[in-house]
Amino acid sequence: MKPILPLFLALACVACAPKDNHAPVARHVVFIGIDGWAAEAVRQAPAQDLPNIHALMDHGSWTLSKRSVMPSASAINWASIMNGLPTEMHGFDKWNSTHGTIPSTSDNGHGIPPTLFTILREQHPQAVTGCIYDWDGIGAVTDTLAMSWHYYTKTYTSTDDVIIPVEDYTRIATDYIKENKPEFFFLYFGTLDEAGHVRGWYSEEYMERQRILDAAVGQVIEALKEAGIYDDTVIVMSADHGGVEKHHGKFTLLELETPLIVCGKGIQEGYEIKAPVMQYDTPAVMADILGLQIPEDWRGRPFPEIYK
Repeated sequence: MKPILPLFLALACVACAPKDNHAPVARHVVFIGIDGWAAEAVRQAPAQDLPNIHALMDHGSWTLSKRSVMPSASAINWASIMNGLPTEMHGFDKWNSTHGTIPSTSDNGHGIPPTLFTILREQHPQAVTGCIYDWDGIGAVTDTLAMSWHYYTKTYTSTDDVIIPVEDYTRIATDYIKENKPEFFFLYFGTLDEAGHVRGWYSEEYMERQRILDAAVGQVIEALKEAGIYDDTVIVMSADHGGVEKHHGKFTLLELETPLIVCGKGIQEGYEIKAPVMQYDTPAVMADILGLQIPEDWRGRPFPEIYK
């Protein structure tokens, strides 16, 4: 009988190897990240309240069962969304972490693990990218040094008072998209999480804020059409965590489950993703769409089942 160990090791090496470059599914990816956006909020809202989000689901692939890494708090999960690693590997372990409590298992030279922005800059040096965020913690986990443009402005106070209306904040992003046609753009909203903490998850105010963000999604779609890149773009929507009452960070599905929606060129329509999806799969999905080589130490994986 021939030994099977060498074959097993060979297969293991193949499984651990970085994914080869391939032709991109689409030239552009726009990632809309909503802090505190619980899957349960989508389940509870009437479809007519979220016409743009439901249009992306109807014409794309989606799940309402993507799970956060633990603990279910913002910096920890946005780190995983950007660098494809679980908590114990990237080292961010506190709500407002600006750096890892322990060193990450890999370093991009800027003191954090390689993020999606990092590998895009390395593999496509001329790519135009951008990011706008209204919570400064996003800057600590995204690798702003690898971006063509990034912009931070606060849109609300700690008591949920509005500084800049969501529509005006979104317009800053859509103006950049129309003028620069970025290969990858990250539009982050922190306002829904703030409504959850101040008013309560699934409260009337929280659900109204979700409706306002749906309108912002419509603004992005129109901007992509005006820019002439809509037909070569994939829109991805997701979140860091959900919530219950006025908090999150514990071990309940209301806090752990968030949406993942992928819609656009080359993506299956009306398809509910069957495989289990984890937070750190999000950047791998977007990297695969862009035809990037996925770093060997990322634990996230793409889902070929979402492609036509």
